[in-house]
Amino acid sequence: MSVASTARPRKPGAKTNGRQGRTAALLLAPFVVIFAAMYLAPLGFAVYRSLFVLKRDGLGLTAPTLAFDPMANYLKAFADPVFIESLGRVLLFGVVQVPVMLGLSTGLALLIDSRSARAKGFFRLTSFLPYAVPGVIAALMWSFLYSGTSSPINALLEPLGIEIPFLGEDMVLWSVANIVTWGWTGYNMIIIYAALQSIPGEILEAAKIDGASAWRIAWNIKIPMVRPAIILTAVFSIIGTAQLYNEPKVLQSVSGGSIDSAFTPIMAAQVATAAQNYPYAAAMSVILAVLVGILSITFFKLTNRGSDA
Repeated sequence: MSVASTARPRKPGAKTNGRQGRTAALLLAPFVVIFAAMYLAPLGFAVYRSLFVLKRDGLGLTAPTLAFDPMANYLKAFADPVFIESLGRVLLFGVVQVPVMLGLSTGLALLIDSRSARAKGFFRLTSFLPYAVPGVIAALMWSFLYSGTSSPINALLEPLGIEIPFLGEDMVLWSVANIVTWGWTGYNMIIIYAALQSIPGEILEAAKIDGASAWRIAWNIKIPMVRPAIILTAVFSIIGTAQLYNEPKVLQSVSGGSIDSAFTPIMAAQVATAAQNYPYAAAMSVILAVLVGILSITFFKLTNRGSDA
C-alpha cells in the first residue's frame, strides 16, 4: 500500500524571493541600527526622563532624587509663562519670517531661471554663499552691524538723523529674522531653482506661442509646477524655526538684555539643563518636538488638500 505525499510543491520563485528578502534585510540592517541608536534611543530616553520629577530637600544637604510623576513636568511647562512666551515668540517668528524667506527664494529662482538672465552661475553662487557661512559666524558678523556703538549702518544714517535700534526689545526678534533670512534664502532658492529646471521646455514654448507673458508663465505654470519643492522648503523652514538657537544666543551678549536666557524654547530648555533639572528640560524638548510634528503634518494636509481632490 503506497502513501501519497501531502507536501505541497514549492513554487519556483519562493527560494529566489527568500534570498532577495534576506539580502534586503542585510543591506537595511546598518541603517536600522544607526536609526535606532542615533534617533529612537535619544528620543525614547528623553520621553522616559520627562516622566520623572526632580525633588530636592529645602536645605540642599542631600542629593536630589527622582520621583515618578508622568504629568508633573508637562503641567509645569504649560504653566510656565517664560516657556510659553518663548513658544509664542518663535511661532510669531515663523509666521512672518518663513513666508518672507520663501517668497524671496522663489523670486530669485524665477529671476535666475528666466531666459533673459545673464551670468546665472555667478548669481547662483553669490546667492548660495551665505548658506556656506556657519550660523554662529553669521550671527557674530551681524552683531557688529547691529551694535549700538559700532554699527556702520547707523553711522551712514546718522547725517539723516536716523538711528535704527536693531537690538531694541521691539526689534531684536526681526533682527534675528534678518540673519536667518540672509543665511537660508540662497539654500531654498537652489532647491526651487533645481525644480524649475525639470519643467519640460515644450510647455513653456507652447505658452509663449499662445502669447503668455513672462509674468503669466511664472505665475500660472512655473510656480504651480514647483509647488512640491516650495512645500518641502516650507517644512524644512518650520522645523528650522523650532531649532532657533545660534543667532539669538550669539546676539544675547550684545543685546543689552533684550534677549534673555529663555528667548527661544531651546534656550529655555538649556536653562533647565544648566540647573541640572534634566527631566524638566526633557519635557520641554518633547513638547517642542510634538508641536513641530503637529505643525508640519497640518501644513502638509493643508497644502495637499487641492492635489488630493
